[in-house]
Amino acid sequence: MTAAPLSGIHVVVVATNVPGPVAAARLRELGASVTKVEPPEGDPLAVTAPAWYAALAACCTVRRLDLRAPAGRAALDELLAAADLLLTSLRPAALARLGLDARELGTRFPLLARVAIVGHPAPEAELPGHDLTYLAAHGLVTPPDLPRTLVADLLGAERAVAAALALLLIRERGGGAGVAVVALADAARDAAAPLRAGLTAPDGVLGGAFPGYGLYRARSGWIAVAALEEGFRVRLAAALGVPLDRAALERAFLARTAEEWEEWGRERDLPIAAVRGEPTA
Repeated sequence: MTAAPLSGIHVVVVATNVPGPVAAARLRELGASVTKVEPPEGDPLAVTAPAWYAALAACCTVRRLDLRAPAGRAALDELLAAADLLLTSLRPAALARLGLDARELGTRFPLLARVAIVGHPAPEAELPGHDLTYLAAHGLVTPPDLPRTLVADLLGAERAVAAALALLLIRERGGGAGVAVVALADAARDAAAPLRAGLTAPDGVLGGAFPGYGLYRARSGWIAVAALEEGFRVRLAAALGVPLDRAALERAFLARTAEEWEEWGRERDLPIAAVRGEPTA
């Protein structure tokens, strides 16, 4: 059996809520051993989404430490002395107050790679924010509806994992321990690139201008149709026996339920999915 790529790597995570725990779980999946340090009251995610929290923390060792107290800070130092990577999600001022700023850690733990998840990039790293505000600033929110997922948090978590892998590779090649900063606002900005490019704007190909890519009402429910490539477009029009224009498709898709259309699409190798109100496993 091939060893997991991060087997033998020890990670300490000082991060609560979503991005840090998601990144920690991904690092654990890659084979790292992960110790997650939580405040004495625990991670808020355990209260707001207990099942998800449990899944993310399942393979981590969870330690509750008061890092503002000498005993807690000493316990963290013991963990860091044996660690390869530290992942945090605190603002720079908070890290400095805890003695976890880059200069302090670089002096005391010269072999420790560090990934800091922040909200905004410098020089605005102290600005408060959360996923909703990052998305709103880049045109990814349509009031009054709230986003149905946490785009910046999840994309930021994956960026943190990528940054961690890059730092560990550099260290492995003799480049020493480095520091990477991942800004969630940057993740939101990059997630908005298709919108800025016009691709998902209301008049864009993926924003409603192309009839083969869109949402359609079925006899019951709605379906998502993504017949973007020519092969899909030709096959969809032929199978339905209608031209590929919105009015014709709207009439055709009223003939079956959303679930029936989904099965119909699978039988014909066409990208059609029922729009579900709740996520599937």
